[in-house]
Amino acid sequence: MGNESRIEALRKEINQHDYRYYVLNEPTIADVEYDALMKELESLEKAHPELVTPDSPTQRVSGEPAVGFEEYLHLRPMLSLDNSYSIDDLGDWVRRCGKLAGEEDLDYVAELKIDGLSLSLIYEGGQLQRAVTRGDGVRGEVVTGNARTIRSIPLRLADEEPLPAGTIEVRGEVYLPMAVFAQINAEREEQGLPLFANPRNAAAGTMRQLDPRIVAERRLEIFCYQVLLDGQPPFATHHESLEWMEQHGLRVNPTFARCRDLEELIDYCSRWNEGRDELPYEIDGVVVKVDQVRLQEMMGATARSPRWAIAYKYPARQASTRLLDVVYQVGRTGAVTPVAILEPVRLAGTIVSRASLHNRDEMERLGVLKGDWVFIEKSGEIIPQVLKVITDRRTGEETPFDFPADCPVCGVELIRPTGEVVSRCPSISCPAKIREGILHFSSRRAMRIDGLGEALVEQLTLPRQGVPLVSGIGDLYRLRERRPELLDLERMGAKSVDNLLDQIERSKEAGLARLIFGLGIRHVGERTAKILANHFRSMQRLMQAEPEELAGIYEIGEVVAAAVHAWFEAAENHALIGRLEGYGVRMVIDDDNGSSSGTVERVFEGRQFVVTGTLPTMKRDEAKSFIEQRGGRVMSSVSRKTDYVVAGEEAGSKLDRARELGIMVIDEAGLLKLGDPTQ
Repeated sequence: MGNESRIEALRKEINQHDYRYYVLNEPTIADVEYDALMKELESLEKAHPELVTPDSPTQRVSGEPAVGFEEYLHLRPMLSLDNSYSIDDLGDWVRRCGKLAGEEDLDYVAELKIDGLSLSLIYEGGQLQRAVTRGDGVRGEVVTGNARTIRSIPLRLADEEPLPAGTIEVRGEVYLPMAVFAQINAEREEQGLPLFANPRNAAAGTMRQLDPRIVAERRLEIFCYQVLLDGQPPFATHHESLEWMEQHGLRVNPTFARCRDLEELIDYCSRWNEGRDELPYEIDGVVVKVDQVRLQEMMGATARSPRWAIAYKYPARQASTRLLDVVYQVGRTGAVTPVAILEPVRLAGTIVSRASLHNRDEMERLGVLKGDWVFIEKSGEIIPQVLKVITDRRTGEETPFDFPADCPVCGVELIRPTGEVVSRCPSISCPAKIREGILHFSSRRAMRIDGLGEALVEQLTLPRQGVPLVSGIGDLYRLRERRPELLDLERMGAKSVDNLLDQIERSKEAGLARLIFGLGIRHVGERTAKILANHFRSMQRLMQAEPEELAGIYEIGEVVAAAVHAWFEAAENHALIGRLEGYGVRMVIDDDNGSSSGTVERVFEGRQFVVTGTLPTMKRDEAKSFIEQRGGRVMSSVSRKTDYVVAGEEAGSKLDRARELGIMVIDEAGLLKLGDPTQ
C-alpha cells in the first residue's frame, strides 16, 4: 500500500474509532492501540507534509494561538428561547401553540436543556469549515480552532449515504462533563488559580481561549440539536433531523422523546427533574419544540424567540442561610481551604450545613463576615458554594474572619507561592496531608481498600505512645504485624480488623493504573493514570521516563510530564515505590486487559450496561468492575444503545426509562449468571 493510501486508510480508521468512543461510547480498541494508529499517521504526515489535509485527525490541535476572534454573520439567526418556570406556564404555551396551529394536530419533541453554550458548525462538502459562537444571535465569533479540539465534533460528516448539496449547518450545545469540571477545579486549586463557579462558566471561558491547546486539555463535549441546509430546515419534522444527525456521526443527546400532549410533556419534565443528579453533565431544564417543521414556519417568531419552542426551567438550586463560622481544611497537597459552616438549609433535596469558600482571595472578594446571610448554590455532585453576601440583611453585629497564618493542623507557617491564590502547608509530616493522602490512596477510584474511612484513618495516624500506627501509605502494608494494636482501636473488633487486613492484601492486585492514580501525583487523574499505565506497562519503566518521552505521549503534555518526572525524582518517593514493591504490590501489566488481577473471559464485549438502585450484595463499583472486566461498558444514563439495565431496590427513573424503551432489565443474580460463560 502506498503512502497516500495508507494515510487515507489510517484517517478513516481513526475517525471511526473517534466516533465509537466519543459519540457512541462504544470503543472497540484499547487506548494503547489507538495511540499506535495516531503515531503512525503523525509519522507518515511528517514525512509527507504535502498529504496533510485540514480534516486529518492530527489537525485537531495545531497552529499557534490566535490573536483574537473574527465576527461572522449567522445564515439564520440563533434565537434565544422564552422560559417557563411552572407547569401552568408550560400548559399556557401548549394552548397558544394549539391556537396558532388551528385545526392541525400537534406533536412535540422534548430534549434535555444542557447547561452550556450554543455553537454553530458549518460544513461544506461534508468537511468542517467554520465554528461560530451564538454571540448576540445575529453575529458570533469564529472559534474553529477551538471547536476542532472537541473530539465529539466530526471534522468530516459520515457519508455512507450521499450528503445533500449545499451548506450544512449543525447547531449544538458545548458543555463540560461534571467529572472533568471537578478535576479541572481540583487542579486549579492545586495550582493556586481561581476556581470556576460552575461547568457552564468553565465551558464558556474555555471556548474563548485563544490557544486551542488549552481547550484540548479541558475535554469539552457537545450535543447537537438542529441541522440546517442553506439556512433552512431540511426535514419535515424535528425528530427526523435528530435521527439524520445521529446517522452522520453527530452526537445527539439520546434522551429526547416525542410527546403527543401536555400530559406526556409533564411526565418527561418530572422524570428528568428527579433524575438530573444521575446525569454526568449539568442540565437546567427541558426544551420543548413543535415537531412539525411546517407548523414551526407558520407560527414564526418574535424579535428574539421562536413561538414554536420553549424552555421549561427547573427550580434554581440556590438558597439563603446564615454563615455561622468558617473552618480551615488541609488537603493532601497542603492547600488550605476555607469551609463555611452554615445554619442548616434544604437545598436540591438535601440538608446543607457546609459550603466551599475556595480560598482567601474568594473570601475577601465576597466580603464575608461571621453572622452574614449568604446565597449558596449546589451544582450536580459538586459541594455547595457561597455565591454572594446579602448585605441588606446585615445588622452591624457581624464580625470579620482572620485567615490563619499557620497551618491549622500542624502549626507550621503557611506559604503562598507567587502568582497563586492558595495558601499551603509546606510540612511533609503534616498529619492532615498524611491523612488525606491515605484516604486518596485507599479510595474506590484508586486501590479500593473498603473499610478504611475517615474515622479509622484518623485513629491510625494519631500518635500512640509518640508514634502513629501509620505515617504514610507504605505503612498500610505492615499493619498485619500490628494486629494486636488494631484491636485496641475504637469499634475495631476481631472481624473488622481481619476484614480490613484482607482488603489491604487484596489491594496489592488492584493494577498499575489504580496504583499510579493512588500515589497522588499532581495533575494525574484516573484517565492520565490509565494512559501512563498502558504506555509504560510497568512502574519501573515509568520511573525511568524522561520529561520529553512523557510529554510525547498522546494526551499527556508538558505540565503533566514535568509533574510526573518531578514526583519520581524525589528520593522519598523512590523509597516509597521500593517499599510497596517489597510488600508485594503489583507494579506491572501482564495480561491483555490492562489489569494484573488475572484474565476473565470477555463475554460482555460490545455491550452497554446501566446499574441503578441498591443491589443485594454488590456495591455499585463492584458491579461496574464485574462488567468492565468482562468487556462491557457501564454508562450513567439509559438510552436506545443500552443493552441491559441492572436494577436493584429503589431503581427509580432509570428503570422507568428502560421499560419505556423496551430494554432488558436484570437483577444482580441475572448479571452474575450472564457473566458466567459456563452457564
